[in-house]
Amino acid sequence: MKISQSSVNIHKNALYAIAVNSIQIVAAVVLAALLVIEKNNLAIDIFSIVIAVVVTAGAALDIREAMAARRKSDEADMLSDMVAQMDALNRSLRAQRHDFLNHLQVVFSLIEMEEQKEAADYIEKVYGDMQSVSRAMRTDNPAINALLRAKLADCEAAGVLTEMDVSGSWRELPMPAWEMCRVFSNLMDNAIDALEDTADKRLRILLREDLHGFSFSFTNNGPAIPQNEQRRIFEAGVSSRGEGRGMGLYIVRCTLEKYDGNIHVTSDESRTIFSGFIPHGRKEHHEQKTTRA
Repeated sequence: MKISQSSVNIHKNALYAIAVNSIQIVAAVVLAALLVIEKNNLAIDIFSIVIAVVVTAGAALDIREAMAARRKSDEADMLSDMVAQMDALNRSLRAQRHDFLNHLQVVFSLIEMEEQKEAADYIEKVYGDMQSVSRAMRTDNPAINALLRAKLADCEAAGVLTEMDVSGSWRELPMPAWEMCRVFSNLMDNAIDALEDTADKRLRILLREDLHGFSFSFTNNGPAIPQNEQRRIFEAGVSSRGEGRGMGLYIVRCTLEKYDGNIHVTSDESRTIFSGFIPHGRKEHHEQKTTRA
C-alpha cells in the first residue's frame, strides 16, 4: 500500500503528542502528590493541585485528538488506495471496450483467410485478457470489484491459483466500502504470505449475501496453523512471519467487530479457512455509535 509523506508526518506528530502529553500527565500527578505530602502551605497545595488537574485534562484532550488524527490518516490512506484501484479497473474496462471492435476485425480477417488455428489462438488470448478483468466483476460494489481485481493480479504474480464463488450484490453493506476492502485486502495478503513456500498454491474465495447478512471465507492450502497460535492469531503483533508483522489479522478483527461482525480460523494439514460474517444493519447506526464513543 502506498503511504504519502503527509500521512507519515501525521503519524509521527500523533506519536510525539501522545508520548509528550503522557509524560506531562505523569509529571503533573507526581508533582501534585509530592506537594500534598509535604504539607508546607495549604494555598500552594491547592494551587498546585488545580494546575495538575488543568494540565492533566489538557494533556488527555491532546492525546485524544492525536489518536483521532491517526485514525483519520489511516482512513485517508485506505480511501486513496481504493480510488487508485477503481481508477485502474476503469482504465482496463475502457481499454477493453476500445479494442473490442479491433479484435473482431482481426478474427474475421483470419477466418476469411481460412487461418482457423490462428483465429482460435487469437480468440483464446483475447478471452484470457478479458477474463482477468471480468473475474473481479462479480458484485455490484465498484470498490470491492476494484480491490478483487488488484489482489487477483497479486495472486497471479505470486503463482497462486485463485478460485472465486460470489453471490449477492454486496452493495448495501453496513460499513463503508473502503473498510470492507481493508478486510479483504488483509485476508488475501495473509493467504499469499501463507502460501509462499507451498508448491501447488491455491486460494478459494467465497462471498455470500443472504437475509441475515454478508458472509465470506478465504481458504488456502498452505501449512497448518498450530492450535495454540489459532487462539492468538487475531491479537496485535502475533505472527509466524517474523518481527514487525501480525497487524493485518488484528485489523480485520477490530474492523469487523466495530460493525457487530466476527472472524475465526480453522486449520489442519490440508487447508486453512478464515471465515467471517457481518449482519445486515444501518450504516448510520454504527456511525452514530462511533461518534458517541
